Amino acid sequence: MSSRNQPTVAVVGVGSVGAMALWQLAKRGVPVVGYDSYSPGHDRGAAGGESRILRAAPRRGPQYVPLLRRARELWQELEDESGHRLFHQTGCVTVGPAEHAGLRAVKDIAEAQDLPLERLEAAEAARRVPEHPLRDGEAMVLDPDGGLLRPEVSLLAAASRAEALGAQIRRYTPVVEVQNHGDLATVVTEHGRQSYDRVILAPGPWLQGFPVIPSRDVTVSKVDVLWFARRSPGTFLPERTPVAMRVGEPAMSCCPGADGAKIVPREQDKAEIDFPETLPRDVLANQVAQAHDAVEQVMPGLFPSPIRTATYSEAYTADGHGLLGTPGINEALVIAAAFSGHGFQLAPVLGEISTDLALTGTTPHNVAFLAPDRQQHG
Repeated sequence: MSSRNQPTVAVVGVGSVGAMALWQLAKRGVPVVGYDSYSPGHDRGAAGGESRILRAAPRRGPQYVPLLRRARELWQELEDESGHRLFHQTGCVTVGPAEHAGLRAVKDIAEAQDLPLERLEAAEAARRVPEHPLRDGEAMVLDPDGGLLRPEVSLLAAASRAEALGAQIRRYTPVVEVQNHGDLATVVTEHGRQSYDRVILAPGPWLQGFPVIPSRDVTVSKVDVLWFARRSPGTFLPERTPVAMRVGEPAMSCCPGADGAKIVPREQDKAEIDFPETLPRDVLANQVAQAHDAVEQVMPGLFPSPIRTATYSEAYTADGHGLLGTPGINEALVIAAAFSGHGFQLAPVLGEISTDLALTGTTPHNVAFLAPDRQQHG
């Protein structure tokens, strides 16, 4: 331990979770150094694309509800401390066939957890959410506490706030290896090595470069994102249009944006990649054509040909839940990775939990279901 009765901590990866952990550690007065291959807010990880969705009623399971509640509080804290507007509470609608399992899951979790959720009948949906007209047999539910997050600005805000509180960030400093020494861990870069009492491994899609992470059930995949222009100047406005999750066929997420909307097809061919540096930067023509057809089918308020595209990389576990905890082989390490495309909304609380585990080995949050050494079932 350090002479100031605080452990020295390194955070490997200053991305979605790492930047938040750095902020939380610095708030607690912990000597902390962050390492990143690039710089917070870069365009190769899982936090790009200008917008991400936050939902109070997640369909992945009720175990996420308390985590989302705490994340929401921390998003507000970061806004207050940084002075940046990071979350827009526009609501989040789920749209699709009335009996679809995804729609039922949202309704069941909201009811069980006493969360506000509105079912919008066709006329009301057309009036309040004209951007997402219902087709025959479809239903819409509105989570009023959901909305839109700004990922790149959020990471910059967290990293800047951490530095203002005394953290160091070593940008453009790839970590070659993390060595285990029982009660210490050593971070190795091409510039040298440094030992710390605790190391939080939050490498995002770079996790396959760290053998200590149980990666047998983890894949890193390319994710295609497409932007479409609005036909009418009064629709898809970020300040009033709910973010949307469409289930069934076609399945996609939709965030309003400056020019129209950002679409992420949910059933796209997520090609596996070996490492983020090998990430293909082009969206394939067949993916563009599929997205064109999907937008033409269900969002007539958008021109169906995309105005731009981008690619990002994300790490996915076999069971769809992330890896968060301390591996049995070394309590000096905390793993926080592979949150399967839905971790960004949870980033502040995941950073808080990582900080708890690094400093005390325990956390008041229930995250046993994210244990890195659990048996996964896809």
